[in-house]
Amino acid sequence: MNCYYSLIFLFLSFSAYSQSTDPYLPDQQAPPAVDLRMYNIVDAVSADRIEQDIRTLAGFGTRNTMADTVSDTRGIGAARRWIKAEFDKISEECGGCLEVFYQHNPTKEGAGSRIVKDVDIVNVVAIQRGTQYPNRMIMMSGDIDSRASDATNYTIDAPGANDNASGMAGTIEAARVLTKYQFPTSIVYAGLAGEEQGLYGGQGLANYAEENNWELVGVLNNDMIGNIEGVDGVIDNRTFRIFSEPVPPTETEQQRRFRRFTGGEVDGISRQLARYVHQMTTTYMPEMNPMMIYRLDRFGRGGHHRPFSDLGFAGIRIMEAHENYNRQHQDIRVENGIEYGDVIEGVNFPYAQKLTAVNAITLAGLGWAPPAPVSVRIGGAVRPSTTLAWKISDDTQLAGYKIYWRETTAPQWKYSRYVGKVDRHRLEGIVIDNFYFGVAAVGKDGNESIVVFPSGLILRN
Repeated sequence: MNCYYSLIFLFLSFSAYSQSTDPYLPDQQAPPAVDLRMYNIVDAVSADRIEQDIRTLAGFGTRNTMADTVSDTRGIGAARRWIKAEFDKISEECGGCLEVFYQHNPTKEGAGSRIVKDVDIVNVVAIQRGTQYPNRMIMMSGDIDSRASDATNYTIDAPGANDNASGMAGTIEAARVLTKYQFPTSIVYAGLAGEEQGLYGGQGLANYAEENNWELVGVLNNDMIGNIEGVDGVIDNRTFRIFSEPVPPTETEQQRRFRRFTGGEVDGISRQLARYVHQMTTTYMPEMNPMMIYRLDRFGRGGHHRPFSDLGFAGIRIMEAHENYNRQHQDIRVENGIEYGDVIEGVNFPYAQKLTAVNAITLAGLGWAPPAPVSVRIGGAVRPSTTLAWKISDDTQLAGYKIYWRETTAPQWKYSRYVGKVDRHRLEGIVIDNFYFGVAAVGKDGNESIVVFPSGLILRN
């Protein structure tokens, strides 16, 4: 008991008391459980278009960050101009709905061990502005660049068909599909360069987002979404991985101390974004098998979502489940009967289509959803109930709020209750010590925000 009240005093700054009570609204109806538009989005993603785009990108020979920028047929310059032209074409078809631009990051020789000459690391960005929240963004990205065995060899062929023409093609295809719709929240489609040299493109765009005050809901980094034949012999065209770190690296000491006493070691913003992807997939694409990986990226490695996470944004990596290392970062060759190289024959286009659809419905769900609840607080120590409170939004499409909870060892949110358009709710008979809790905003069309884990205490229930 004394420990609890000491904790309240310690984290007083996190708390704000609300005097409202739970209203009983017998006539209030919950919004629909599914949005039928999602099935149309899944069906609209084309494996044929993705294949054509992957073949085009691989056909530039090499997209090494320091490769030729003058040729129209070879090198990273030709590749990024083609990507921009595709975004421009999509924008023209939707009446100019995309803002397409290059985002430049001049980098000096020696800035990193793989930067062997002065180079402008150029990202290609297309923004589909939201009708209500133009500065609130959800982003899908793929990498423009490729590499061979030696990352500094920028003249040898490095087609990068799967790594990462697949993710780049998926991003372009998502833009084609989603620009047929309008969203309150902005959607960003990004081609990021310099990944193989050390995540330079992602760092540049993350800095740009911070400098321009983007309210970045999250980043879906797609890096290798086309291979189904693992080097371990497994062939699997259904399973994919979602990498996410548990808590933000920007967590303050005060936040860490709060988390120590209240929990949430696996409930940071990136993990909640990963859970959202998992939920959207199991709801609208149940044939797929999303695999949550509790790690920033593959063991000891990194991807282009990391620079965004480093600045406090939610970021995850979506990719195939079974990698084939003979096709990654390899010169094209045959040794001892084994074929090496990231060539077009290693890409399964229907699988890339499915993972692109996973991204598309996630972008759409977050694009249509109301803003996530803010100032989420919790109370209920030494009580037979748990109370959650939050600040209510004035969003015109907000239907209400849904409380989620789960056992502390459960990977996904397991239980939920729609509580309506209120700013607090008490869960009777649910003991706070046995579960983790969160709150999501629900739109009138049924789309939900990311679940928000409590960051403060309610002083009085």
